[in-house]
Amino acid sequence: MKIRNTMKIRKYVMCLIIAVSLLALIPSLQALSDDNSVNVIYQTSFSSDPRWTTNNPSTNYWDPNQGMYHFSIEPSTGGYAYTVVDYERGSFTFDYDLILTKVDEGATFRFGLSGSEMDPSKSPNVLSMFTNDKYGQIMWLHLVTPGSKLMEVNSQHAAVEMGPTAYNGPTVKYELNKTYHVTVKYEDDRKILSMTVSEKITGKEIWSYYLNTAENLNGMNRIYVGSKGDYGMMNIYALGYIDNVRLTTPAAVTTMPTEVTQGTTVTTTPTKIPTPKQTIIMPTPYPTDTPPSPSAGILAIAALGIVGVYGVLYRMKKN
Repeated sequence: MKIRNTMKIRKYVMCLIIAVSLLALIPSLQALSDDNSVNVIYQTSFSSDPRWTTNNPSTNYWDPNQGMYHFSIEPSTGGYAYTVVDYERGSFTFDYDLILTKVDEGATFRFGLSGSEMDPSKSPNVLSMFTNDKYGQIMWLHLVTPGSKLMEVNSQHAAVEMGPTAYNGPTVKYELNKTYHVTVKYEDDRKILSMTVSEKITGKEIWSYYLNTAENLNGMNRIYVGSKGDYGMMNIYALGYIDNVRLTTPAAVTTMPTEVTQGTTVTTTPTKIPTPKQTIIMPTPYPTDTPPSPSAGILAIAALGIVGVYGVLYRMKKN
């Protein structure tokens, strides 16, 4: 009998441990499921045809077998592929994955945001670029402001004498046939444009730098890849694939007005004065492929159900 009672006690204890563990998971699961920090302007994983506009569908096209977008950039051809986006002004984050399978000497991969011109020399323009030139296979952040000011920085070590904004870190070069994740971020309040390149598989950051735009960016309503404005030698190519393209802006989260009741006097009645709405700019999380978490409500019900069932059984056996 003593052994049997001990076993019963162990079952009840185990039940309570499981229930408490489920309840403890609820806050973290709620945090994972709530992602209201950004407005998604454009997003595609290329699981279906994004139907980008191109003037050369034989070289720029959606590859259904790869589930990615194939591009071929050749100088002096004016080739392009683009999609229109609903962005006008303000902070943004532009993300994508990139695999370069070939970059001939003198060729350049360009991908970013622009107006209708889609010409790297014309405003406005924000481009991430991967080149193969006199410095080898290096990365660039390219900007033409709305005021037509051209600014660039690359991953080649530059002498300090070139100015305080020059990149003076170690030279960083990209590799072919490796998947990179590229993030271009613009902070409107600080007027800072930055570019970060990381290895997709490991998440290791290989290069990151910034430009001070000195003016607010606006007027870029296209995401594009291409060779417009490149009048270099023909028959050289930048080939590869783009995947997981995403353009977001910070979401403005406003708090509900708080009602404040003033004290009353003999001649007046209480009045309710709402406090001003506050706008909070939330950080931008990097999207992941993590499957959706189970509902916190379901876990709570399950946990309470376990406790309730075992409570009833315990009372029945006691009686």
